Amino acid sequence: MKLRALAKINLGLDVVRRREDGYHEVRMVMQTINMYDLLELTVTESPGIRIQTNLYYLPCDENNLVYKAAKLLMDEFQITKGLYVKLDKFIPVAAGMAGGSSDAAATMVAVNRLFRLGLSLEQLMERGVKIGADVPYCIMRGTALAEGIGEILSPMPPMPPCHILIGKPPVSVSTKFVYGNLKANELERHPDIDGLIEEMKKGDVRGMCRKMENVLETVTIPAYPVIQEIKDRMIKCGAAGAMMSGSGPTVFGVFESKEAGLKAKEELSKSGLARQIFLTTPFNR
Repeated sequence: MKLRALAKINLGLDVVRRREDGYHEVRMVMQTINMYDLLELTVTESPGIRIQTNLYYLPCDENNLVYKAAKLLMDEFQITKGLYVKLDKFIPVAAGMAGGSSDAAATMVAVNRLFRLGLSLEQLMERGVKIGADVPYCIMRGTALAEGIGEILSPMPPMPPCHILIGKPPVSVSTKFVYGNLKANELERHPDIDGLIEEMKKGDVRGMCRKMENVLETVTIPAYPVIQEIKDRMIKCGAAGAMMSGSGPTVFGVFESKEAGLKAKEELSKSGLARQIFLTTPFNR
């Protein structure tokens, strides 16, 4: 079975508070985009889970979320056969785009089908949160409001049609570092998530972009100023809005026309600010 594991961006990200248990409560508008990893899964007669990937530095053992996702379902349903997974990564790694979570989500969907487990999408999502907070959303896909620690999901009207320029600088950012340095309970300002949702309901790209905000930028940009440089370059090139996705360091710019997006892609490439650059579109259910 072959599947695409789609990347996500955050159109809005607010951290409401840090809970007593150390988890952060969030309100985020999540959007799947047409940028993906490819997974090919094969059932084997010999037991065990084997993973092969195109990136030498990725773990292929129980430290890979694909392995954890497969093992979770195979253990629960006492599957005695094995699984071989060929994973081709194209979504930037450690980039705030949920690449690993999306790979895990695709694996759960595939295992459910390959072994005819009969689980509904909701049942897969319930299990997915054990792998990671973003996994239920990656199973669901599309446009959604995520609350709680990210596992409470409400489907939303689709993102207005547009073109999305992705630029990842040559730095890796630890999510743990970002949340660890965010003074969540002392924030003076919070993104207007409700206002963002209203603009999206109107289908207004520019209105949506005016409301886009990511509270984690307050930590990540001072540590990695190149993120702000990429945002500024995208705006200068005609983006209706530009923002860091997740905990970074990937930046995305929203363009109303493909031509403007392609021109900005060329300019960003010349600048040398970003190592991985893609122009894509929103994925809607």
